[in-house]
Amino acid sequence: MKTVRLTMAQALVRFLDNQYVELDGAEHKFVNNIFGVFGHGCVVGVGQALSQGGHQIRFLQGKNEQNMALAATAFAKQKNRLEIIPCVSSIGPGAMNMVTAAGCATANRIPLLLLPGDTFACRQPDPVLQQAEFFTSFGQTVTDAFKGVCHYFDRIERPEQLMTAAIHALRVLTDPADTGAVCLAMPQDVEGEAYDYPVSFLEKRVWHLDRRPATASQIARAAEILRKAERPLVICGGGVRYSLAGDALIRFCESTGIPMAETQAGKGTVSWQHPLNLGGIGVTGGAAANRVAQQADAVLAVGTRLTDFTTCSKWLFKEDTKFVSLNICPFDAFKMNAEGILCDAREGLDGLTKALAGYHYAHADEAQAARADWLKVADDYYHAQSPLGLPQTRALGIINEFMGPKDIAVGSAGSLPGDMQRLFRPGERDTYHMEYGFSNMGYETNGALGVKLACPDREVYTFFGDGTYLMAHSELVTCLQEGLRVHFCLFDNSGWGCIENLQNNQGNDTFGTVFRFRDPKTGELTGPIMPLDFAKNAEGYGLKAYTIRTEEELKAALEDALKQDKPVLYDIKVLPGTMTPGFDSWWRVGVAEVSTQPRVQEAYADMEKHIGETRKY
Repeated sequence: MKTVRLTMAQALVRFLDNQYVELDGAEHKFVNNIFGVFGHGCVVGVGQALSQGGHQIRFLQGKNEQNMALAATAFAKQKNRLEIIPCVSSIGPGAMNMVTAAGCATANRIPLLLLPGDTFACRQPDPVLQQAEFFTSFGQTVTDAFKGVCHYFDRIERPEQLMTAAIHALRVLTDPADTGAVCLAMPQDVEGEAYDYPVSFLEKRVWHLDRRPATASQIARAAEILRKAERPLVICGGGVRYSLAGDALIRFCESTGIPMAETQAGKGTVSWQHPLNLGGIGVTGGAAANRVAQQADAVLAVGTRLTDFTTCSKWLFKEDTKFVSLNICPFDAFKMNAEGILCDAREGLDGLTKALAGYHYAHADEAQAARADWLKVADDYYHAQSPLGLPQTRALGIINEFMGPKDIAVGSAGSLPGDMQRLFRPGERDTYHMEYGFSNMGYETNGALGVKLACPDREVYTFFGDGTYLMAHSELVTCLQEGLRVHFCLFDNSGWGCIENLQNNQGNDTFGTVFRFRDPKTGELTGPIMPLDFAKNAEGYGLKAYTIRTEEELKAALEDALKQDKPVLYDIKVLPGTMTPGFDSWWRVGVAEVSTQPRVQEAYADMEKHIGETRKY
């Protein structure tokens, strides 16, 4: 057997450099970049392996471990999971910073390879700098925390263990039914230890993403349920996007006349202008999709996790509504007591289109009327006016109308995802990029870097609030460093407006959700609003920044930004409380069962009423 002597870190870099995926006959190099924040251990391990060359992987300098991992997650999502950016960190806090991003990737079924440093496998110098000691086991380290948020975890305690660990890591990262975060913890001494690796381990390896077909019996069972239905509805989830099944979904809907609704992950797969697209469904959905859903007697759920935001905590659908779920992942396929069809979304849709030949939806006029009414409502919000300031939905509408058909919109948390699922009108396919499985504040500001790296020739506009900006925005600096023009759209409503709205809607007065100074007389956070200048902050980093209070200022800034050769930030001072409300939806949250506040008592009674109306599973 031919071998080559390399350190574990050198072999890891060589291995990653030769991984490819194949889908529909097209090969894609799986790793072209690697993120890192170097510290002790990894800087002389993986850092040394990268710096000595002999590979085609570009190093990207992250500024915060969580934030670079969120950027890597967004990159893989925008690439439809056909390419990843691994993330390297030191031990201790550097490693721990990536746990949140691991949860985000796993929740969204996005491949993310994390390579945190770890304490010495030999234990000779224990306890080392940044090591947390656990009195019950010397073998336990802080990287064990990744086990709870990763689909695969391994600790490479000998250099030869890399071979099985790396192969199983790639198995999970390239599996559409079982993907998510993967962690290979790397003790810092082992990173530098050498081994005679088989050359075959380091050679080009192609992972084939074969499409799983639906069996004839599966198609027959699904078709029977839909053919008997009088008011069926299709839900388009993220799996439709990742399996490149948008055209197959259009063919199915046009052949049968069955209308469709979109989840956050599925939005943008089918044009918002398509007459059978009712728009967003669920808690952050619109009136058209939600009203049709309430009447549905059968639902074809394609590539969706059927989360509480999609189903309105299972309240949106009747108890006897039958679900058929086309999903590559068995864990998702049987939710809502569905008839699970385990298959690739495109294959399943094409099979159902043939099986339902001759079927036609009987209530097209009602669905079209609901759609037309909803588009008028959306127009009203997009053009909302107020003498008190710039409404949030108006600012969103201006930016949306300005964006070109290839421009990409990014979002994740706060009130903006609701506004965007209800109102936003994407251009071409895959131009709506929303992380709403984890609703990770900071994904928007840092994920925009990943999206821009995935699509460097397109404009990327990312939408977030002041609360998100204060939490995590380090990779703005990386955008500047890499010369990437990203449009950071900061909607400053002086606090966590989404949570304040939830707080108020459940009978509570505003408390702790607005950014105010502490009142010296009362000792409470009820003083004046904090006048934060985010534009000046961004200018300090080197970005081009604009302070915006009017429509005219926003329109002028959007035009001027296209003349810049670096990232830009729009500090948009929007009128608080001007987000969209819910439409024919309900979301279950924990309301206080006992309270001295009458409005909280009313909210609890309302929750109990809705619980009585919901499906139990």
